[in-house]
Amino acid sequence: MEFAETAIDGCVIVKPQRHLDERGFFARVWCANEFREARLPEQIVQSSLSFNRKAGTLRGMHMQIPPSKEGKLVRCVRGAMVDVVVDLRGPLESDLRTVTIRLDDKNRLAIYVPPGCAHGFQTLEDDTDVLYMMTDFYQPHLSQGFRWNDPAFNIDWPIDNPIIHERDAGYPDFDKSAYSANG
Repeated sequence: MEFAETAIDGCVIVKPQRHLDERGFFARVWCANEFREARLPEQIVQSSLSFNRKAGTLRGMHMQIPPSKEGKLVRCVRGAMVDVVVDLRGPLESDLRTVTIRLDDKNRLAIYVPPGCAHGFQTLEDDTDVLYMMTDFYQPHLSQGFRWNDPAFNIDWPIDNPIIHERDAGYPDFDKSAYSANG
């Protein structure tokens, strides 16, 4: 695997190395040893699949707050999506930086979202499947989020008028003066 840093400390793009032959290819998409060498968490405790029926489906912006230490390795295994990560770690170490990347079933990239960062995505194709591998167990009482189109982040979602759940649409705007994910 190849690991590429992003503008957010600890947020890493993971590219599988393909071993090609006449049948297609084989690629490792997870290896604890390689993740440890890349200074990423090497323990996955939970994995989830998100099926998205229609292009334009938007999920986010979500995160787990402390004491959760949930990091996520996110990969699009069918279809295509734009994935967004926002650094909300206090004391706002990365100046609320945002990373946006296209993940699809052709580039086969993944992105590691570190604890303390919010995450969301919008599908670009019908029938898009998103695989999450998490470093901590999901805890509903530690879930938080902010509005997907919060002007504080100016996220450029590719499809206008998204298909969005009322919970995600109803999240409040981010309040920089009142928020610290670490505290």
